[in-house]
Amino acid sequence: MQTQNTVKFVGILLLAALLSGCAASAMRSMADSLGEAIANQNDLPTVREGQPAYLLLIDGFILDDPENENLLLAGARLYDTYAGIFVKDEARAQRLSEKARNYARRALCQPHPDLCKFDQGAFEDFEREVVKMKAKDLPLLYGYATAWVGWIQAHSGDFRAIADLPKVELAFEQVIKLDARYERGQAQLYLGVLRTLRPPALGGKPEVGRKHFENAIEYSEGRNLYAKVEFARRYARLIFDQQLHDTLLNEVLDADPEENGFTLSNTLAQQQARQLLDSSAAYFEE
Repeated sequence: MQTQNTVKFVGILLLAALLSGCAASAMRSMADSLGEAIANQNDLPTVREGQPAYLLLIDGFILDDPENENLLLAGARLYDTYAGIFVKDEARAQRLSEKARNYARRALCQPHPDLCKFDQGAFEDFEREVVKMKAKDLPLLYGYATAWVGWIQAHSGDFRAIADLPKVELAFEQVIKLDARYERGQAQLYLGVLRTLRPPALGGKPEVGRKHFENAIEYSEGRNLYAKVEFARRYARLIFDQQLHDTLLNEVLDADPEENGFTLSNTLAQQQARQLLDSSAAYFEE
């Protein structure tokens, strides 16, 4: 019933947009509002049940305006969020993450076709194009990098996908080079995760990752609770620091999850913080 009501509601909104004198502008505004509404939702089941209707809606917007960068980025965000958080079936997650990446790539490739010639080629060629990105390109570069990470996560069993990680890392490095605080430190969070995926003996850079996690927390004024969860999960567990691990997770549980732009991820963070704390003693006694 929840999903049916959502479909009816977004259908009414779509009709209103199409009947307006500025349908394209209305669609862009509505797409942005959908993303914001989902980011600020504190009930995960509501998003899980209702978001498929939004995915169909954004698909329709893009079909009507296929070269609109804002709509493509909105579609990429919606598909990436849904696939990464709510989809457990591996094959389905791969399909949805592929769509997210394709939308983000289409948005990026229109103004930067040379970059897209090399995103699947040699690292050196890709690097040469990425470092040309300017501040005005940040939404496109960041949107593509985040969708690409989601795609790699969904294809983690494919070595060819894992081989793309250095390129994704480079893209995020360019983002923070242009604006270290972009999206309240979200690019820092991604880099923190990427640099703590492996222990030092295998080429990981946990201390560099720690700085990125600390930056993500600082630039969000401590309101990005997921940054603290990932700090505990990726760094504290990697270096076997139980005190840091438990302190971070207790801070997450004690915090108010309501924060503009972070409420959904904060709600998820608190669920995961409880799970990590419950397994803390067993993990650090190994």
